[in-house]
Amino acid sequence: MRLLAILLALAATAGTALAQQKTPPRPPPKPAVPAAKPAPAKPASKFAPPAFKITVATEAAYPPFNYLDRKGMPAGFEMELAQEACQRIKAECEFAAFKWDDLIPGLIDKRFDVIMSSMEVTSERRKRMGLSRRYYLSPGAFIAAKGAPFDGPPSLLRNKRIGIQRDSTHADWADKSFRRSAQLKRYDTVAEALDALAKDEIDAVFGDKAQLWLWSQKPEGTCCEIVGQDIKDNQTLGLGVAAGLRKEDAKLRDALNKAFGEMMTDGTYKKINDKYFPFPLN
Repeated sequence: MRLLAILLALAATAGTALAQQKTPPRPPPKPAVPAAKPAPAKPASKFAPPAFKITVATEAAYPPFNYLDRKGMPAGFEMELAQEACQRIKAECEFAAFKWDDLIPGLIDKRFDVIMSSMEVTSERRKRMGLSRRYYLSPGAFIAAKGAPFDGPPSLLRNKRIGIQRDSTHADWADKSFRRSAQLKRYDTVAEALDALAKDEIDAVFGDKAQLWLWSQKPEGTCCEIVGQDIKDNQTLGLGVAAGLRKEDAKLRDALNKAFGEMMTDGTYKKINDKYFPFPLN
């Protein structure tokens, strides 16, 4: 009996060993797949996401201040100032072109929110809408034939023939300053006065410096150049150009004022100015 138990135990042990030999070995574990590297983070934007949306309107008919580019979109000096201001006040801005006579009515009727279209500051406009701080001022200036001896004080224009646009602020200043010392020749438009200058029918033209300089860059204006000193007279020649807003949009006006001020302080305004004009407009 004891012998039978020993034989059974030996048989069980042999069966277990045989079963272990028939079991296939496990494959070695696969190497771990390295985790994917995270995508590089996008650089942070210089400006925060837009906080609100506004529409800026312009006439787009007074280059290089405002005009339509090849794609039919408003562009120019004022539009670049507007784009920079929009970024600074965290606004998403759209730009639209309207006829000059539709600008103020369209603003009041809320068809758009801001006018930037070389709009001079006047007491009448202050009554109808809100105005930002001045964002450019083109001074009065004289233009004359190249080499003319006028590059000095206005007293050198004594007894000279000075062309001016009839019923303009520049005519008012000339009347006040030169009525008794120069021969003032009045024309219906500045273009007519400049044409007379090119024909040597007058000695100089007094008007808006930017407008006179732009003419001097054209083929018909190569005869002439800006002479003398800039003329600034708030009472006669005006306070400059500002953005138009609805009176109730005081917060937007204050934000634009802050943006314009920062641009003039940190050099951004000058960079934009220098792209269009060889002299400062602020």
